[in-house]
Amino acid sequence: MKYLQQSFTVKFEYKVYFTSGLFNKSNTLLNDFLKGPGIIRKILFVVDAGVGLEVVQLLKDYFSIHHAVQLVPEIVIVPGGEIVKNDTQYFDQILEAVNKHKIDRHSYIAAIGGGSVLDLVGYAAAVSHRGIRHIRIPTTVLSQNDSGIGVKNGINYFGKKNFLGTFAPPIAVFNDELFLNTLSERDYRSGISEAVKVALIKDPDFFDWIENNAAALVERDREAMNYLICRCAELHMQHIAGRDPFESGSSRPLDFGHWSAHKLEQLSDFEVLHGEAVAMGMALDTVYSNLCGYLSDVESQRIIDLLNKLGFDLVHPLMDVSDDSSPILLGLEEFREHLGGELTIMLLEKIGQGIEVHEIDPEILKEASQLLRKKL
Repeated sequence: MKYLQQSFTVKFEYKVYFTSGLFNKSNTLLNDFLKGPGIIRKILFVVDAGVGLEVVQLLKDYFSIHHAVQLVPEIVIVPGGEIVKNDTQYFDQILEAVNKHKIDRHSYIAAIGGGSVLDLVGYAAAVSHRGIRHIRIPTTVLSQNDSGIGVKNGINYFGKKNFLGTFAPPIAVFNDELFLNTLSERDYRSGISEAVKVALIKDPDFFDWIENNAAALVERDREAMNYLICRCAELHMQHIAGRDPFESGSSRPLDFGHWSAHKLEQLSDFEVLHGEAVAMGMALDTVYSNLCGYLSDVESQRIIDLLNKLGFDLVHPLMDVSDDSSPILLGLEEFREHLGGELTIMLLEKIGQGIEVHEIDPEILKEASQLLRKKL
């Protein structure tokens, strides 16, 4: 048989910058990044309403004296949280702005907000003109240490989380510590769970550090949080640069605790925040790992104790696995469908080392669910 074969490699490269006061007029970091030869390019901003509308004036003031690019005067404001990924009107709103203001592939779409807004804007940027340069400016702990520094974008569809999406890296990420001051206690705490997760499967020393600094993190100590965000982002980026950055296989090493977390978010109509759901999912999978003989009693209890110390609720009525018809169990099949191919669940052998399994025993899961309630 005659055929032609094509093979090529595309290199992706981007930096995650850490700064304070990104839009202070004296801070030239963003303007310096945007400088380039040739025509003056445009930048369209999409802003999470939860950040505070004063950021709109900051943008206008900043670009009134920094002219590396031309600021599109219309700042698109969208709601934060999962609602922005559930309703396609916000996706359409961004596309309409791209079309109206003639944002081309040499211009920029910048998103300022939490993970949901970054997911939405990244998806819109990826599909507009087959890809417009995208800048992420995460404003939450969760987006600064996890979702905002990765390569995934997406929106929810058919009632399923991230049913539509792309793998499209940003051109740059700017983490501004001052945005964390805008967070409620609940949103601030929520993002810490992803740091616990990556420590559990990749870095036992980082887990020790989180244990030793739990009180400081709860008290919103800035130095402690800055370290947590930077180390967590570093570990995520190391993983992304590994063998399967666009997840062509069925393995999801970074998704410890996520099969039930994604379903819980949906079942609660997204009243439970992603980080909160992940904390509950990790607790369930930790106890399950222990009952399966993978994880020691001592290490299992250390994990539960840390999650408690950080202030997370570890049980929820919708997370209860009481029988084979428990709604949360539907998350297993939906997780397999999202992965493609066989079900692959990350469990723990010890703190800092995961183990992948391809089936979950419902009876052991029921026992884990009941035991977790007794532990609290």
